[in-house]
Amino acid sequence: MDTQSIRKSNAGSNSASVRPLIVVSGSSGLIGTSLIHKLAKNYQIVGLDNVGYPFPPPEAECVCIDITSDKSMERAFDRIRYAYGNKIASVIHLAAYYSFSTESSPLYDTITVKGTERLMRVLQDFEVEQFMFSSSMLVYKPSSPGQKIDEKWPLDPKWDYPKSKVATENLIHASRGNIPAVNLRVAGVYNEEGNSIPITNQVQRIYEKQISARLYPGDTSHGSTFIHLDDLVEAIVKAIEERKELPEEVTLNVGEDETLSYKELQEIISYEIHGKNWGIIQIPKWFAKAGAFMQNLFGKAFIKPWMIDLADDPFELDSSIAQRLLNWKPRHSLRNTLPKMIAALKNNPEKFYKENKLNK
Repeated sequence: MDTQSIRKSNAGSNSASVRPLIVVSGSSGLIGTSLIHKLAKNYQIVGLDNVGYPFPPPEAECVCIDITSDKSMERAFDRIRYAYGNKIASVIHLAAYYSFSTESSPLYDTITVKGTERLMRVLQDFEVEQFMFSSSMLVYKPSSPGQKIDEKWPLDPKWDYPKSKVATENLIHASRGNIPAVNLRVAGVYNEEGNSIPITNQVQRIYEKQISARLYPGDTSHGSTFIHLDDLVEAIVKAIEERKELPEEVTLNVGEDETLSYKELQEIISYEIHGKNWGIIQIPKWFAKAGAFMQNLFGKAFIKPWMIDLADDPFELDSSIAQRLLNWKPRHSLRNTLPKMIAALKNNPEKFYKENKLNK
C-alpha cells in the first residue's frame, strides 16, 4: 500500500466501525494510568506525556510531548492526525504542575496555564467532541463545617496551585471555540495504597509517634472532602459516555458525600495503627510556623510554614449536580478505606513509604 493510501486509511480510522479516540494528557500519572486501564476496552487511546520514564500503560499509544514547546505540541498532534484521523471523542487534560514543597513557582504558569493554552490552540484544527479539564476544589473560598460548596460558590484560591487552576479554567472558557468543555473540580484523591500526600503524611506522623502528630494549628472540627481514585475514574468515564448530552460548557464538583474532620481522621488512623485514639493539642499558628521553619532548616519536613495559615480552611463539596448529570455516585468512602490503607502500611511499611514518597 502506498503512502497516500495509508493516509487515506488513517484519515478514515474514526469511522463507525472503529472505536472512538480518547487523548489523555498526563497519561503516566496515577489518575491517567487508572483511566486508561478503564477505557481501553471501548476506546482507542493516545497518552500524551513527557519523554522517558514513567510511561503510560501499554493500552495507549505513547506520544511524547514537551508541553512548554509549540513545536512539540504541533508534532504530537500531527502524529495523532496521521494515525487516527481528525476526530477526537474526548481530550482528558490531566497534565499540570503540582508541588507541596513551595507556595509559589513559575512552573504553574509555564506548565499548567500556558501548556493548556498550547493544547487548546492545536485542538482548534480537530473535530473534538469534548475537552475535560481536571481542576481542584481548592479554587473555592473555604466553607464552614456542615456547609456544602456547590459550583456557584465564590472562588478564592490561596496559593499558586489553585490559582493556576482558576487561570486555566478562564483560559479554556475564552479559547475553547466550538469545543464543548467539562471542568471537573476534584476533591483530594486517595486509594487503598494511600496516594494522598496530606493523608499519608498524617499516617506517617502517627505511625512513627512523632510529637507533631499530636499538635495542630487549626480547628480540628474542620475537614476537606476526598474522593477514591476508582470513583473519580468512573466519573470521568461517565462524562465521556454522556458527552453529547452534557451542556456545551459545564463545571462539576467531584467528591464524596461525607467529609471527615481532622479530628475524625486522627482518631481513625491512630486507632487502626496503635489501637487507641490520640489526643490533639491545638497550638498557636505562630508557634507552628516556628516549628515548621526549624524542621525544614535541619531536614526536609512535609509541613512548610506557609501551610499553617491554610490549616483552618474547610472544603465540603456538594457533588449532587455531577451525580445527577452523569448518573454517578461514589461507591467508596475515606472512612471505610482508611483501615485498608493502614493494613497496607502494616503489611509492608517499606513498600508503603516508597510508593507514597515518604521520608524516614
